[in-house]
Amino acid sequence: MLIDFFFSLRQAKLPVSVKEYLTLVGALEREVIAPSIDEFYYLARLTLIKDEKHYDKFDQAFGAYFHGATSVLDAGLDASQIPLDWLKKRLERELSPEEKAQIEAMGGLDALLDRLKTLLDEQKERHEGGNKWIGTGGTSPFGHGGYNPEGIRIGGDAGGNRTAVKVWNARAYKDYDDDIELGTRNIKVALRRLRRFAREGAAEELDLDGTIRSTAANAGWLDLRMVPERHNTVKVLMLLDVGGSMDDHIKRTEELFSAAKTEFKHLEFFYFHNCVYDFLWKQNRRRHAERFPTWEVLHKYPSEYKLIFVGDATMGPYEILQPGGSVEYNNPEAGATWLARFTERFPHFVWLNPEPERLWEYRQSVSLIRQLMSNRMFPLTLNGLEAAMRMLSQ
Repeated sequence: MLIDFFFSLRQAKLPVSVKEYLTLVGALEREVIAPSIDEFYYLARLTLIKDEKHYDKFDQAFGAYFHGATSVLDAGLDASQIPLDWLKKRLERELSPEEKAQIEAMGGLDALLDRLKTLLDEQKERHEGGNKWIGTGGTSPFGHGGYNPEGIRIGGDAGGNRTAVKVWNARAYKDYDDDIELGTRNIKVALRRLRRFAREGAAEELDLDGTIRSTAANAGWLDLRMVPERHNTVKVLMLLDVGGSMDDHIKRTEELFSAAKTEFKHLEFFYFHNCVYDFLWKQNRRRHAERFPTWEVLHKYPSEYKLIFVGDATMGPYEILQPGGSVEYNNPEAGATWLARFTERFPHFVWLNPEPERLWEYRQSVSLIRQLMSNRMFPLTLNGLEAAMRMLSQ
């Protein structure tokens, strides 16, 4: 069975290896869990899945293999294919006393499952609303998206009134998939690939290993040892494009900026418009009154800083290549000249582009920026962020 399960995960495009499979087999041989499908789920996820972004795909593959996560009606199953004995044991084990009391209101779990089996024999099509058939938005004990205090939810996402006695396909980790829209939490996970920890500052954290060694050397007399808290010592200089076509990407850029401020203790940032020229700013509403000469920025921060440009690189090619190309003022030097100075000053650099990657080939300015960035342009997606962080870590 385990071999079939392993190949079903591979078929679902999950990166599971033979070594991880053997780890799972070894854990089962040593009986580290009870003979429970739920404990097996957590053990399999722990041993086989090494990145939380794959949790949702694992949930779907696990549910499909053990016939627990797919919709009964959508799968075209008849009543004889429903594992009622398995369902009964699973429900009895997991239900709270309050939920068990609710089920008794309908005559007990046997009556509830028998009624489900009868309806599956009778019902031949999708149903919505009402109080009898399996469907959505009604008051039947079976289905989803409706209301009944004693029921079994079949299919659909968690929602409605959340009163079903058991959710068949919870999929608690769907936020971690690569294909979903970015959020601050997901960005933090990706940014954590760019880490270099060191202990700095006052001793505020318990040194467990040091305490054990010191206590043992002190004949068992407790000797607490403290150490400074570990911090990410990576230093980041972030330059963010603002205004114009970047207005379409405000939400994602704000999420990235918020996550970066949380993850990087040493973060410096400045704004520019379209391309970097001879001055930058920190507050957009005061960008004409409080400007920072770009030369000062280049010389203020040492080359150990990781440089991250954030922009859609969408502009007229002349804004990059020609002096006076800025749409706002007569810049004495071309943007390409300043970009070259930045990449020479900071050898670890990337450009994050919130514009969908499929559109890059249609933007001449994007091609120019990519060339100036030595092809270190990455899309503002989870995969793109992870690739960019790996590049900065080299």
